[in-house]
Amino acid sequence: MARYYQPMSLRDVLIIGAGPSGLSAAIAAKQRGLDYQVLEQGVLVNSIYRFPPQMIFFTTPELLEIGGLPFVSPFEKPTRPEALKYYRKVVDTFDLQIAYEERVLAITRESGGSSGSGGSGEEYDVFAVESESAKGVRRVRHARFVVMAIGYYDHPVILGIPGEDLPHVHHYHAEPHPHYRQHVVIVGGGNSAAESALEMFRAGAHVTIVHRAPTLKSTIKYWVRPDIENRMKEGSIASRFGLCVREIRPTGVVLESGEELAADAVYLLTGYRADTDLMARAGVMLTERQGPVHDPVTFETNVPGLFVAGGAIAGVDTGTIFIENGRFHGEKIIEVIAARGRD
Repeated sequence: MARYYQPMSLRDVLIIGAGPSGLSAAIAAKQRGLDYQVLEQGVLVNSIYRFPPQMIFFTTPELLEIGGLPFVSPFEKPTRPEALKYYRKVVDTFDLQIAYEERVLAITRESGGSSGSGGSGEEYDVFAVESESAKGVRRVRHARFVVMAIGYYDHPVILGIPGEDLPHVHHYHAEPHPHYRQHVVIVGGGNSAAESALEMFRAGAHVTIVHRAPTLKSTIKYWVRPDIENRMKEGSIASRFGLCVREIRPTGVVLESGEELAADAVYLLTGYRADTDLMARAGVMLTERQGPVHDPVTFETNVPGLFVAGGAIAGVDTGTIFIENGRFHGEKIIEVIAARGRD
């Protein structure tokens, strides 16, 4: 593979996000001899780390594999701890270069000068990626190409209602034990809401589900649906369907009907979206569904040299991208980048 003969400070590719899609891109880049770096705003596979502690995947282990490394599990459906262990093994096996707790602030294009090993003088553009570490240190890295594998689980949907920023309001499911004998209101009607409600109930919490639709979502896991429906039917878990939350107060939740539910804790499990603001500021155009405009074959956006992978392409249709299909995006993108390096 021909390398890019550029200054040492200029990398071939910067990969934003250390989820399965980003890791897949990093593995492919290393295997093709590209100079790469992964930037991750949190921890390794940060989205999976944020999953409910006792979560069981809806898929089989081999469909979570990347880089050809086997995912061995004694269970038909792997658990969150098993997935975290597997992806740690991936990073160790391939010795991937990842900068953790490094949040990307901006992606801009600037002139990089002339390129070519023979001094052809051909002009090229580079990307300047500005980031900030958890300790407040800012730096700018440069690369010929950028892959945005940012996912969507780090950006919860904000309802924009009074009280949403109160300290007892959460956007991610947590350990249920602290809520023993507390009143917990869970807003949402998908898998996260259903599984959280069941765990809270079994830990001794008084749980109420609030959902704006008349029923739970059709995408509820088949082994979760009868459990949650039976608990609601018997009254073990209360429910308010067809209603939205109007306001959150220190001790309760006010519904649009005027009813106020007692709440020691509120979990707004209403979905997540990719960081479209970062994309838009980088010049990426968005579709009506808030997904980035991109080539479905190469995953390149309308900004030449800037690619999107995994959950970053989903927009509001987050149910269309999973680890099972997003894990292939990174390798396809690197194939395109490597081919351009030989041009």
